[in-house]
Formats: sequence, structure tokens, C-alpha cells
Amino acid sequence: MPDWLFGYGSVIYRPSFPFLERRPATLHGFRRRFSQLSDDHRGTPEAPGRVVTLREVAGGRVRGVAFRFEHARAPEIFAELDVREKAGYVQRQVELELDDGSRVAALSYIAPPGNGWDAGVESDEEIAARIAASVGPSGSNVEYLFRLRDALRELADDDDHVEHLARRVLELRAS
Repeated sequence: MPDWLFGYGSVIYRPSFPFLERRPATLHGFRRRFSQLSDDHRGTPEAPGRVVTLREVAGGRVRGVAFRFEHARAPEIFAELDVREKAGYVQRQVELELDDGSRVAALSYIAPPGNGWDAGVESDEEIAARIAASVGPSGSNVEYLFRLRDALRELADDDDHVEHLARRVLELRAS
């Protein structure tokens, strides 16, 4: 088992586990997408919000954070994360490129297409409207979007999907 975890969503700004090192990293061959229903954190069963997962895309890249953890603590770390990432996410081993050019094997939680919480193909307009309206036990979906956008900006990431949704949500809230 790798001693690294890759965070690309809320784990970037809210790691809930002990770690030894936090380093910006890039995962190649994927894109971040708000296509996962959230009826347990950022929405409800009656009005699920949207959270990110990764989709395999040739030539894609995702900036995020690699967290190195103490191997002996892996069982407790993953027990907590298995609950946090329960709605359709599965552990997957990936290879990351750290900012110094080195590569490390890491685990990440990725929700595969077609899982029980997959929102399917939605336009950015539909996603933005759902984000603007959704609130769940962990807070508003808008907060999730803007905290992620801010965390990505700190990583010098220009994720077009996240930036476009943030602009559209602001427009919806202003109207």
C-alpha cells in the first residue's frame, strides 16, 4: 500500500487525518468534474448537491495535494476516509507527479462512472443551479465550490470547470 494519498476535492482544504507531509501534485490522464451526487454532505436525499470526482480523459491533468502519512496509521486513516467518501467512491491507486518532478504511487478516492451517486451528463448550467440551491449536513454546496476554487488558486491551478461554475453560481445568486 502506498504511503501517499491524493486529494483533489475537499481533502485539499480539509484533511481530516494525520499526515507527515503535504505537497502539491499533478495527476495526469484525468479531469475534475462536479458529477457526483451528494445526499449526505452537501445536499439531502430530496435535493442532492454536487461534488467532484475524477473522469479519465486523454491529455487531462488534475492539480491537487499529495499527503504522505505514517504507514502504521493507514488503517485508521482509511477507516475514517471510507466513511467520508462512502457515496460511490472507491480507492484507486494512481501515480502522481510532485512539483519537483518526482513520481509517487498514491491512493485516491474516485467515483467511477455509473455508480449509484453518478449524476450522469449534466450541463454546467444544471450543475451550477443545483450547487446554488443545495445545503446538507456538512454545509452549503456553494461553500464547497468556493473553498475548492480558493484552494486550487493557491495551488496555481486554473481548473476551467470549477472557475466557470463559480462564476455562474455568483450570477445565479445575484439575480
